[in-house]
Amino acid sequence: MKKLLIALLLITSVSTFAQADKILGTWLNEPKDAKIEVYKKGDKYFGKIIWLSQNVGPNGESPKLDVNNEDEKLRSRPIVGINILKDLEWDEDDNEWDDGEIYDPRSGSTYSLYAKLEDANTLFLKGYIGFAMIGRSTTWTRVK
Repeated sequence: MKKLLIALLLITSVSTFAQADKILGTWLNEPKDAKIEVYKKGDKYFGKIIWLSQNVGPNGESPKLDVNNEDEKLRSRPIVGINILKDLEWDEDDNEWDDGEIYDPRSGSTYSLYAKLEDANTLFLKGYIGFAMIGRSTTWTRVK
């Protein structure tokens, strides 16, 4: 009986981790102008911009820089390589990743974030300030 209980706990734990890791991989944002690599560090998930369709800034600078960042010291960093998703955690009860943040290089602002898979290749994300009901959502598509 004890072995059966341990086996059931192991199976449940493995399936939870497998579900949580389904977010891993490369995603194309909704405007289809950036690719984001989602990776895991510890038990949290992060996303880094790895490609831009237009990697030239408005003044012709290449690579495109993070000129809208609220922190002046970060405005000279290239957008490719920036972690735009930070600290997402798998919430098994809600079947989503939450308690994270998303950085928007277009506005230079950071928002609270939750994300949910609509299917194996479609990721729904919602950035918000304060309440999740009020915010902006977007959908990313998995790059195969």
